[in-house]
Amino acid sequence: MTLTMRILSTLSIVLIASQANAAEMKLAVTTSFNNSGLSDILLPEIKKDLGLDVQMLVVGTGQALKLGRAGDVDAILVHSKKAEEEFISQGYGTHRREIMYNDFVIIGPSSDPAKILGSNTVISAFEKIATKQHLFVSRGDDSGTHRKELSLWKAANQDLEKLDASWYRAAGAGMGATLNTASGINAYIMSDRASWLKFGNKGDLKLLFSGDPALFNQYAYLPVNPQKHSHVKIKLAEKLEAWLISEKTQKLIGKYTINGEVLFTPNAKTKVN
Repeated sequence: MTLTMRILSTLSIVLIASQANAAEMKLAVTTSFNNSGLSDILLPEIKKDLGLDVQMLVVGTGQALKLGRAGDVDAILVHSKKAEEEFISQGYGTHRREIMYNDFVIIGPSSDPAKILGSNTVISAFEKIATKQHLFVSRGDDSGTHRKELSLWKAANQDLEKLDASWYRAAGAGMGATLNTASGINAYIMSDRASWLKFGNKGDLKLLFSGDPALFNQYAYLPVNPQKHSHVKIKLAEKLEAWLISEKTQKLIGKYTINGEVLFTPNAKTKVN
């Protein structure tokens, strides 16, 4: 064997050993977070700074919480505060750490048949859509976005059991797929701002309503409790959490833009709940 071949063989062995020993953890994240493209920025930096391979399971918030309860992931990154607090109170998570936020927006046909443009509140906008009964597409997947949307329909005095399928369509899909459906049938839809900005198939849709404090959208990180599932990699989950709230990462999050628009505002808290 030549010297060059010996060197290449040694390097291959070292690389294989390094890959075998690489730290790995599983993180359940929402489809809206993944659709934003922010994970493409953060994952390489996590690998570089921590030597950590993060396997993301991209699901809705409801499914992410189920994965956490089953101990199928080491941590979750979701956006439904009430459900998160229930997850913690039941002992499935060690704590809840806020990381960043954006907001929800109401998208619809540029002609705005329900005349929601200029509405004073998001509840007023929802009432107008219900009155007009123009097509509206819901995630319908028990995600954080879906749960928020349902709470707004309830606040608009709409019976969730009686929303007419002739105009109210449940896609049962992630944010990107649901936006595609809305674009295809020229329907109203509630989206997180990041997914809308990243969405490339806008068709005749445009942003018609935003800015109501009720549309605030907080993302939080919850490590799975090792007292419930002893196999979870709590040390790695804590290592990733410390990285997410670091000054460097918070700046990375705040600098992430599409067409000059910021997708997330970092707001990591020193205290947890």
